[in-house]
Amino acid sequence: MSDSAHERFSLSSGQAKDIRNAPVISMDAFQDAVIHAVEEGGRISALFAQPIHDRCMRLWAVLSQDNISRILPLCADTEDDGFPSLTPLCAQAHWFEREIYEQWGLLPKGHPWLKPIRFHAPYGQNRHQSIAKKTPEIGVADFFQVKGEEVHEVAVGPVHAGIIEPGHFRFQCHGEEVLHLEISLGYQHRGVERHLSCGPDKRTIHYMETLSGDTSIGHTTAYCQTIEALSGIQISARAQVVRGIALELERIANHTGDMGALAGDVGFLPTLSYCGRIRGDILNMTGLICGNRFGRGIIKPGGVGFDIDAEMAKTLLSRLDTAEKDLTVAINLLWKTSSVMARFEGTGAISREMAELMGLVGPAVRACGIERDVRKDMPEGIFRFTQIPVSTWNTGDVLGRAHVRWLEIQRSIAFIREQLQSLPEGQLQSTLHTLPPNSLAISLVEGWRGEICHVALTDGQGRFATYKIVDPSFHNWFGLAFALRNQQISDFPLCNKSFNLSYCGHDL
Repeated sequence: MSDSAHERFSLSSGQAKDIRNAPVISMDAFQDAVIHAVEEGGRISALFAQPIHDRCMRLWAVLSQDNISRILPLCADTEDDGFPSLTPLCAQAHWFEREIYEQWGLLPKGHPWLKPIRFHAPYGQNRHQSIAKKTPEIGVADFFQVKGEEVHEVAVGPVHAGIIEPGHFRFQCHGEEVLHLEISLGYQHRGVERHLSCGPDKRTIHYMETLSGDTSIGHTTAYCQTIEALSGIQISARAQVVRGIALELERIANHTGDMGALAGDVGFLPTLSYCGRIRGDILNMTGLICGNRFGRGIIKPGGVGFDIDAEMAKTLLSRLDTAEKDLTVAINLLWKTSSVMARFEGTGAISREMAELMGLVGPAVRACGIERDVRKDMPEGIFRFTQIPVSTWNTGDVLGRAHVRWLEIQRSIAFIREQLQSLPEGQLQSTLHTLPPNSLAISLVEGWRGEICHVALTDGQGRFATYKIVDPSFHNWFGLAFALRNQQISDFPLCNKSFNLSYCGHDL
């Protein structure tokens, strides 16, 4: 496919295209285009298969070109027995191709490790059974093994203490040193993407709000932007501002909780105690707006479900000032405590080059010195008009990931304060139009963990033929596994919390 054809079908976040105009390229051209885009600084935001008919699957790649703020969707039809794996030449495809094989039995030929990433029956049962006969089966319980004198395994989970979500961690160790960590997820796969087919309907918004409970606002915003792109509408400036405030409150609350939890993992109780309480104060601000501390009900297709009047804005500003003062005291205690810094510095470090190779997102990639942030690179809504400075660090370790969180807290507070002091006029809801048939829409949102990607493909009746969701955790779980290499096994809780990835967001 020529460069001009690429350009004609590229789009920005929150735009839609008629898929009847999508160039369906050869698999060789598809592979070359993906690899070239990644080598030129692009990223795989999504890679998935779509059934076309009984004997054919279409492979879609959503490539984010951050340097030009464009998204390039590519598609190619596969052969019945699979497609050449991208993974040997493009590591970012690794997790996506495992998912495709698990879901549809579509074999990425040459993939180094086709272990399932979740636990569920394949979507295409007959296809999966026929192709499985042609390839060695890698089971759920198969793990990489390191052999040698004094090498041993440590298995953790999937049942953990307290109420943490289920995940299994298998450490290959030599003494206390971790040589390899393999992460096994999928214990609570809910089949959400499959239930979204033939939507949207009255249940769809509730699925979005509970995809990952601590990211209700982020995922619902991505969904609503996708619907609005398909519908061809723009929401009012006031609704955009309310959405932006809600998104940044969600970021502040979760980063605050993480800062406290990091302090707890190194036994530093003052910051742990303070941040636990302050996180509740931030959540209560969201609750003041919409009655739900996690923001459910505030984001609606076409706008927002709740307004912020002058009196509420005054209350929020007062609470924000108090929270900022308390956070400054609590978090600065960390940087001034040598025992905390001794645990943070150099622990779980990832190089800039490795972060690029794996396609990390969110605070994890920004801690490696990479300015990757959807609010800057693919701005939508209020972020087209007001920029929040990108927060980065350069060490790629626990300290870097903690510092990025603290910088983001401060800058999100400044953003919210500015917006509350100058709320524009405008209606809360715009009227949605009937969704068009045979269309594609893509929305990217910078959730508090990183890039959220929603992709909608409609059928001939304007219903969802395929709805693909990529939570930021999907990009970053392998980053956590890599961060543990050559670390002490006792550093795992600290490294784990410095990423704080979602199990349920991954297990859609």
